[in-house]
Amino acid sequence: MNLVRAAMIGDVVGAQGLEALETKLPSLIQEHHIGFVTVNGENAADGFGMTEKDFQRIIAAGADVVTSGNHVWEKREFWPVLENEKNMLRPANYPDAPGAGFARVEKNGVTWIVINLQGRELMSAIDCPFQCFNRCFEQTKNFVTTQADASVASPIIIVDFHAESTREKEALAYYADGRASLIAGTHTHVQTADERILPKGSAYITDLGMTGINDSVIGMNPKICLERVRKQVLYHMEIAAVEKPGQMQGIIAEIDADTGTAVSIRRI
Repeated sequence: MNLVRAAMIGDVVGAQGLEALETKLPSLIQEHHIGFVTVNGENAADGFGMTEKDFQRIIAAGADVVTSGNHVWEKREFWPVLENEKNMLRPANYPDAPGAGFARVEKNGVTWIVINLQGRELMSAIDCPFQCFNRCFEQTKNFVTTQADASVASPIIIVDFHAESTREKEALAYYADGRASLIAGTHTHVQTADERILPKGSAYITDLGMTGINDSVIGMNPKICLERVRKQVLYHMEIAAVEKPGQMQGIIAEIDADTGTAVSIRRI
């Protein structure tokens, strides 16, 4: 068994989230011998979208691929980054949108595939994430069959499913079970306690959680969030103004690089 470790880090929220990532991710990689890292960065720019500088900071902190979700479109000036950086993803099931939702990275003799998808329940009615996963998976099979050396191990496939509905997240996980090595939900910013290995060998968690200020409402100012839900008035959301260090949440999974089967998954 050839075990490798992958880390997935939950949505980075604002400057505090970026600082927490820069402080904590390098030591996590070193201490736990992490072979590959994905980070969801769609809330890095004051909670809404990203800038090129944010992207570069996340990469410099140790991310191999940066994923995103519905907020990645917030800043139009960021769209060229989606077009030009192969390791900056947007959800693959946005039709005819800038950038890519699928990345392949060769690292230390292992082929890593990252697929970024977005849910539709309680979100925008974009293309079907289930059918989109199938299309992306077919591309990975085509990649393997074109290798000159037929003995090359299959790629390790990681899925970031950016979705609101826990039902939709779990359904997609069972749909991809045995085809993806690791499936993790993002978007809700609240880490779930349901990490497990599915029947066909995929590691799964409903939500990675958040990298940002814990004393907040999903990283945002609690007072403003309270007024929004109590009065149903769409006050402008702001990052929590708390002079405290942020936290980093996510998971570490162990995967057999020869078979793509997950062996373990635990929260961080």
